[in-house]
Amino acid sequence: MGLSVAIQMDPIESIDIEADSTFVLALEAQRRGYDLYHYLPQDLAFSGGRVAATARPLEVRRETGNHYTLGEPQTLDLAEVDIVLMRQDPPFDMAYITATHLLEHIHPRTLVVNDPVEVRNAPEKLFVTRFPDLMPPTLITADRGQIVAFRGRYGDIIVKPLFGNGGAGVFHIGPADDNFNALLEMFTELYREPIVVQAYLPEVRAGDKRIILIDGEAAGAVNRVPAAGEARSNLHVGGRPEPTELTAAERRICETIGPELSRRGLIFVGIDVIGDYLTEINVTSPTGLQEIDRFDGVWLESRIWDAIEKRFEASR
Repeated sequence: MGLSVAIQMDPIESIDIEADSTFVLALEAQRRGYDLYHYLPQDLAFSGGRVAATARPLEVRRETGNHYTLGEPQTLDLAEVDIVLMRQDPPFDMAYITATHLLEHIHPRTLVVNDPVEVRNAPEKLFVTRFPDLMPPTLITADRGQIVAFRGRYGDIIVKPLFGNGGAGVFHIGPADDNFNALLEMFTELYREPIVVQAYLPEVRAGDKRIILIDGEAAGAVNRVPAAGEARSNLHVGGRPEPTELTAAERRICETIGPELSRRGLIFVGIDVIGDYLTEINVTSPTGLQEIDRFDGVWLESRIWDAIEKRFEASR
């Protein structure tokens, strides 16, 4: 199937080709003979009822320091391409939300992955609240009194920004930690939104599992073990990837949320599970493909493109 694919992402020159999931998606698309284009979110423009991007033809290769070639810039009418991959990293701010509004004009005739309306409606720390029975004890509020009461009940807590990403701004506050008040003051100064407070899950020391779902079906997982003295398991802050298999409880989580993900057109999703609890549902720019590919000898990017092709054919 010869498709034209525009990839909306961050600067390609700065990616880590040994870890970046968008990179292997681009490699697989190229292997299938698709025509690739690259553009940045700020290259989007709306005029005269049309959504265009200043984009450049893209070639990729797995060569460190020489992993891409970009052609000359051109104005690309996104209504005339087949697929747009929306793959820029958060933060999930107004710029991100604006991009979803612009791409909504072309979807689904041009298939946007993931569906921009559903990306907008599914911030990772809010979308998970649709499945309260799967979550750890959680409070989302800006009310200091409620936060104090929650801490009094659970003692050991995690505090994090509602729209943060990559482990930024995540704090573990123990029962005797006297930084609690100063931390709340800092959050109040930095963020207008409510904050997320959760009961600390000691199981995180054994790992925070990233599970990939493709069109609602569990496809693979990697366990991310925090470094010593670190509460966060994100790989870019020192977390160690380890091979893993899904437990019965994790399969039940995937079976519970999978149909809703598929119904919403969320084809490529990464969920985070600690112990038996679902903590986040990542729909913006999930990662983990390369780690799982290496550990399990699979090519999840191929399965993702199979699912995209199936959606594309169904939308014609």
